[in-house]
Amino acid sequence: MPTQLETAMDTMIRTFHLYSSKEGDRFKLSKGELKLLLQQELMEFLSCQKDPQLVDKIMQDLDANKDNKVDFNEFVVMVAALTVACNDYFVEQLKKKGN
Repeated sequence: MPTQLETAMDTMIRTFHLYSSKEGDRFKLSKGELKLLLQQELMEFLSCQKDPQLVDKIMQDLDANKDNKVDFNEFVVMVAALTVACNDYFVEQLKKKGN
């Protein structure tokens, strides 16, 4: 039986490939695939954002090699950054409750 962390890693891999296989290069997310992934998998995050250019900005930030696609490594950077931000928020909330 896999551990929670192994399950989380498996979920990240499967989620990436679920969206990356919809068009073009099946190992990279196009802008459309990234937008769909964000809308369906990170809807709470997107619902708090008011910037209509958000997907374009995320794509530019993630696309380290500037090929207008997001590969798995670039995707993991996004997930890690969002996870760190969520943890920072969680820690701040715990500190406020403790004081």
